[in-house]
Amino acid sequence: MTILLTFIQKAIGQSISILFGATGEIITEKSGNLNLGIPGIMYMGGIAGLMAAFFYERAVETPIGFIGLLLSFAATLIVSALGGLLFCFLTVTLHANQNVVGLSLTTFGIGFGNFFGGSISKLAGGVGQISVATTASAYRANIPVLSKIPVIGELFFSYGFLTYLSIIVALIIGRFLMHTRKGLNLRSVGEDPATADAAGINVTRYKYIATTVGAAIAGLGGLYFVMEYLGGTWTNNGFGDRGWLAIALVILALWKPLNAIWGSLLFGSLFILYIYTPGLTRATQELFKMLPYVITIVVLVITSKREKLENQPPSSLGESYYREDR
Repeated sequence: MTILLTFIQKAIGQSISILFGATGEIITEKSGNLNLGIPGIMYMGGIAGLMAAFFYERAVETPIGFIGLLLSFAATLIVSALGGLLFCFLTVTLHANQNVVGLSLTTFGIGFGNFFGGSISKLAGGVGQISVATTASAYRANIPVLSKIPVIGELFFSYGFLTYLSIIVALIIGRFLMHTRKGLNLRSVGEDPATADAAGINVTRYKYIATTVGAAIAGLGGLYFVMEYLGGTWTNNGFGDRGWLAIALVILALWKPLNAIWGSLLFGSLFILYIYTPGLTRATQELFKMLPYVITIVVLVITSKREKLENQPPSSLGESYYREDR
């Protein structure tokens, strides 16, 4: 029972970064933009939040965790949103290839995170010496009283606020896309921007807003990993495949934020399954790590054969829109 409880808690811990990234990418792709820069934006969001907390805690004699939380949270949103704006400027305004821009943004974001992570390490006294424990404690604070309930408290109420925020954001985005007029407009932009434009919808505005908001949400996945999962520390290249798993989850979730909630938990479970499976060799461990991608491919094949419109990606996904061709 103890092992199972630990496994579920660790799986949830692994899933939150992936859920933030997938939710951000879903709203981005609903506008027709394919942002493969999400892994890099998660790096940028994580290091931006850590830097804000680090310099705040160095600047004051007695840092307050809540203030560090606010500063790091704001820094993450701003830097991540700027990454989304850059992507939009290059792809929507300048009509650059979305795949090239996205992959370049990921490369830049990882380098950005590792460079500043290394720089802060030197200021902190050496590699691995970064610590913003006061701010991290605010992020990791669990729900009082309820978290003390045996089993149930540990399973449902022993996480920091970003864990619950990730689910709330996914629910809000899901409702926005399916039950609001602006959500319908956004989906129409992703399906057929020329028709949406002819109907009076500002295609460029919707693409910019959706991609910028999506990038900001994805950046919170990086902040979660640094502050809540790692406890306010930084490790170069520590994010691993989480950013790419977030993009894969978009397909598994069939572009639906509600599906992304349970899908992220599935991916989080598969991501650590090899640790709890006895008797694996190093080679078989690598096979276990492939499971999330294998499942995504299977889902993609099945949904493409069924040809249900609601389970397909937006029709204009990854394509530039030229208004003069309308």
